[in-house]
Amino acid sequence: MHVLTLLLLAVLGIPLTLGGGYLLALGGSPFYLLSGVVVLIAAYGVLKRQRWATPLYAVWMLVLLAWSLWESGLHWWPLATRLGLPAIIGFVMAIPASRRSATGTPAPFSAGWPVLASSALAAVVALVGIPFHLHETEGKLSMEVVNADAKLGDGALADGDWGAYGRTHYGQRFSPLKQITPENVSQLDVAWQIRTGDMKGPGDVGETTYQATPLKVNGNLYLCTPHSLAIALDADTGAEKWRFDPQAGLETGRQHQTCRGVSFHGSAAPTQVAAAPAAAACVNRIFLPTSDAKLYALDAATGKPCADFGKGGAIDLMHNMPSKQPGFYNPTSPPVVAGDKVIIGGSVNDNYAVKSPSGVIRAYDVHTGQLLWNWDSGKADVTAPFDINNPDQTYQASSPNSWSVSSVDMALGMVYIPMGNRTPDQLGMYRNADEEKYATSVVALDLETGKVRWVQPFMHHDLWDMDSPAQPVLVDLDLAKGRVPSIVVPTKQGDVYVLDRRDGTPVHAITERAAPQGTEIPGQTVAATQPVSALSFEPPPLKESDMWGASLIDQMMCRIQFKKLRYEGRYTPPSLQGSIVYPGNFGTFNWGSVAVDPQRQVMFGMPTYLAFVSTLIPRAQLAGQQMNLGEQGINENAGADYAVKMHPFLSPVGVPCQVPPWGTVAAADLRTGKIAYQYRNGTIRDLSAIPMPIKVGVPGIGGPLMTASGVAFLGAAVDNNFRAYDVATGNVLWNVRIPAGGQATPMTYLNSQGEQVVVLVAGGHGSIGTKAGDYVVAYKLKK
Repeated sequence: MHVLTLLLLAVLGIPLTLGGGYLLALGGSPFYLLSGVVVLIAAYGVLKRQRWATPLYAVWMLVLLAWSLWESGLHWWPLATRLGLPAIIGFVMAIPASRRSATGTPAPFSAGWPVLASSALAAVVALVGIPFHLHETEGKLSMEVVNADAKLGDGALADGDWGAYGRTHYGQRFSPLKQITPENVSQLDVAWQIRTGDMKGPGDVGETTYQATPLKVNGNLYLCTPHSLAIALDADTGAEKWRFDPQAGLETGRQHQTCRGVSFHGSAAPTQVAAAPAAAACVNRIFLPTSDAKLYALDAATGKPCADFGKGGAIDLMHNMPSKQPGFYNPTSPPVVAGDKVIIGGSVNDNYAVKSPSGVIRAYDVHTGQLLWNWDSGKADVTAPFDINNPDQTYQASSPNSWSVSSVDMALGMVYIPMGNRTPDQLGMYRNADEEKYATSVVALDLETGKVRWVQPFMHHDLWDMDSPAQPVLVDLDLAKGRVPSIVVPTKQGDVYVLDRRDGTPVHAITERAAPQGTEIPGQTVAATQPVSALSFEPPPLKESDMWGASLIDQMMCRIQFKKLRYEGRYTPPSLQGSIVYPGNFGTFNWGSVAVDPQRQVMFGMPTYLAFVSTLIPRAQLAGQQMNLGEQGINENAGADYAVKMHPFLSPVGVPCQVPPWGTVAAADLRTGKIAYQYRNGTIRDLSAIPMPIKVGVPGIGGPLMTASGVAFLGAAVDNNFRAYDVATGNVLWNVRIPAGGQATPMTYLNSQGEQVVVLVAGGHGSIGTKAGDYVVAYKLKK
């Protein structure tokens, strides 16, 4: 025991002394150096069998406890990791056999009581804990029905159907179904489960993900898979009815290999429509975006391509593109169907090349595939349709794109486009005035002409990849001044913008905040201010004391990184030394958006907190460096003077450097703009070598579903779990394991027996490392 005590003290003291000295030299806290010295003195005392070593360590434990409380307050996670390892060492020192005298006889047990008491006190705090957590707000959401007849979308849709990605093109992710309630949701059980057979293969890119949300129309479920297969399933049993494989192939230049969903055009009858006769083929159509940049129209009854659409049932979306690098353009999200128009954007690879495909938004005739208008944010005033057969007529290279899902208000005649940034994301010197105006914004386009009706930017001169990832949500809000047709847009920065969707004026205030300045990159400029919404889930700025690790040692290493990197708060400019981006470009909100109850006029979502590091690398220094084709690692920025290296801000043992939680669930009242509650969400069960379901609050990507009964469903977190929540309180009501990562948005419908069914695709996400799979799982109440 004597040797073990000495070894433990050395393992703690040596790194604290060396690393603490380096941290102090960087301008950081002196506590680690001083602690290392004290622990090494205690180790010397143990080596020489001096009795003063034990009380010295006990005094240091009390100082450590006081310092931890001073730095972290009463928050459990930062206290636990500061105190855990020292408390364990203290318990070992309290054992009489570890404290032998110079003659070799064990010291009396009573001599160890100071270190035992101080360690026990630290352990009570570290292991039992104090129930306070960062990013948590306790409260309750009002469930008062404000407008029982609220619009759920344009057009008729049976309560038991799910006709678009967000159920309707209002994007609310809200179902009027009430069978599953907070009282009975715990009785949900698997109704059926199928596997699509589409799994990640050896030739796939890293970010091969399964993020699809099925549609339910006319007794069928319609969905797509990562490799762009379209599949129709029987809504009662999950039995496959048809599948279509577009043979999209593999391109190593793709940044993403995914499909988030398909779109439907036609009539939604209460009973299943039989296959149409040949003369009347494609009465109902499924629109499938594919990873080889095509848009297919398929017969909803048979899965066969509609011969009257485009060429043989498909449009090649690379027409009129200025740059046509294989894999650089990929429509990952379903198009929006507005009347007889199908409107589609696409994902342009981030940071691959200065000259890349355009981010143009295009409207096609749903029957013929004729191009009706094109809006290119790099040439915003030119919306007359290009001649798709004229190679001399091209869109603007690399213009800001829209890779997420759009929303539509047919009555107002507008489509609402969440806009991304121009590539390269971190280098702003390549942009024209139109690209600056429309990047990282929501843009309302006229449905008939494609002309801009209004625009609301969420950032000025975006240098951080803060593109608008979330589908805008349309909802009518009952305010003091009357009912206002509104639009709700969550952002990566954590701001939730609530606007009047008629003209873009703010419902809740938007202000400008001074932003950090200064850049050493020639030609690079930084905006003086940035917009901020009154409704915001942004985290407070990071401090050195927010650095975290599994122990004092890796916490200290995170502090060293923090002091070496550039960080001046939100919107710290990218730099050669490396800049911390927080909230990171993973986003507080991402493509999963939020769920909105239009009757109660409240929202439910999953704010995530994960800092990233962005480092600019001069081209001369790239020799021998491994280029990465994903969103992490070194992106080349071909044609630019600088590449960019991006990665999460992690400790040496691979956990986030900032204190948890890293993922939460939250709700807000959209009429008042007030947050009702916010709680940790998810466990580290599938992140650690030992499967311990510790509720840390983990990152996630995916979206929520909300029902009229006050139940919300969400997978998304990086543990392989599917949960149901009480919307009023945020409490977890149901929590089940799923066979793979649940990074998709769930949906719900009625089967032919009138039973409510909840469906989640479980297939994992390549970038965040959740378990891959090809599952579609349906749940219903036990009989």
